Amino acid sequence: MGRKNTDKIVFDTVKVLDAGAKGVSVAKAPDGKVIFISNVVPGDVVDVQTFKKRKAFYEGKAIKFHEYSEHRTQPVCEHFGVCGGCKWQNMKYEQQLFYKNNEVYNNLKRIGKIEMPDFEPILGSEKQFFYRNKMEFGFSNARWMTEAEIKSEEQLNDKNALGFHIPKMWDKILDITKCHLQEDPSNAIRNEIRRFAIENDLPFFNPRNHEGLLRTLMIRTASTGEIMVLIQFFEENTAQRELILNHLAEKFPQITSLQYVINGKPNDTIYDQDVKLFKGRDYILEEMEGLHFSINAKSFYQTNSAQAYELYKITREFAGLTGNELVYDLYTGTGTIAQFVSKQAKKVIGVEAVPEAIADAKENAKRNNITNCEFFVGDMKNVFNDAFIKAHGHPDVIITDPPRDGMHADVVKQILNIAPEKVVYVSCNSATQARDLALMDEMYKVTRVRPVDMFPQTHHVENVVLLEKR
Repeated sequence: MGRKNTDKIVFDTVKVLDAGAKGVSVAKAPDGKVIFISNVVPGDVVDVQTFKKRKAFYEGKAIKFHEYSEHRTQPVCEHFGVCGGCKWQNMKYEQQLFYKNNEVYNNLKRIGKIEMPDFEPILGSEKQFFYRNKMEFGFSNARWMTEAEIKSEEQLNDKNALGFHIPKMWDKILDITKCHLQEDPSNAIRNEIRRFAIENDLPFFNPRNHEGLLRTLMIRTASTGEIMVLIQFFEENTAQRELILNHLAEKFPQITSLQYVINGKPNDTIYDQDVKLFKGRDYILEEMEGLHFSINAKSFYQTNSAQAYELYKITREFAGLTGNELVYDLYTGTGTIAQFVSKQAKKVIGVEAVPEAIADAKENAKRNNITNCEFFVGDMKNVFNDAFIKAHGHPDVIITDPPRDGMHADVVKQILNIAPEKVVYVSCNSATQARDLALMDEMYKVTRVRPVDMFPQTHHVENVVLLEKR
């Protein structure tokens, strides 16, 4: 039943049916439209107040719970429901895996419209908390006020925050006391930076007025125990900058790499900025099966180190290498997959658009004494052409791990022109993966599929597919 509440609609006693995209859950309104609800799990029975109406759906929030789902669990984080980072923390982990598996299956079936083998069981993460090796936080001198703080009517003198952006609000930062995504000393480092900055009157950034000193904080950790800390300052103030960096170096001597950036431009991305080393070395080392990979401030590396190892093992297994194959690794990044499979290949050619990533890949190969990998820079749709194939050889196997947008249509076309015996497609977005698989369906049959959960407590899921020539 629907009833008006001012200009919004309230639907009474609605059963939540399914988990949808982007971490929201799905119910049906009496008029047959879908309702996307943000603060429930499948199985809950709730009253829903809508705040957005579209032609085919509503968006809403549960305002009263009549029954709680058996799939619910108590969130461990005090910031759950406000921060927006772990939207499924109120759902039991086995159900998270169930819905992630369903999402991959539905995307491949509905978007790809391809014949599929039975899915191999989704690989869950052994760590369900404290699994991320990279976290980024923002500073603000006008922090987000929670509902409880607003209702308390207490005078709050401390307006500074060091934490996460409120979803869809670029200028609002929620102050974080304890995050359950990255192992200590991550929380200790962040909290100490905040405490010390306030004690010493170091100005926190104001994103609207573009003023202040402290802008962002990045903490990277590795399975080797090494730690990188990078503070981004909006402007240079040598005395204040050295004050906080020296304090960090003294308080946390275990920091392997202490770096900083001075960035006065409108956005806070560091990829076009000069990263300066303050203490230690300018990289940390990650290890996998005896291979060591250097991670610098701008490097891409899978953010769940332990699960990345499992993902790469599945990729290598799907490739089925015997030692005689020429392998192309597209979107190779810093060459981790290329080097990981190189022991079982005759030769691996890695291609990547980011020059710094290729420089890292070459350095890592040298560090690991790998001589059968070559790495090349260029936009995939331009470099990956007939002349390139002629120069470097016809691949027996192609491994591709593109960004969320999937592969460019020209890249898919070229794979079909080259027609290797096997293609192993690793994806962080099964919807764009399904689109690409549909384009390849006439020549290739999907013979193996295995989803991998890299990000517990979120809706994100990776997927590995093996395609073999028909």
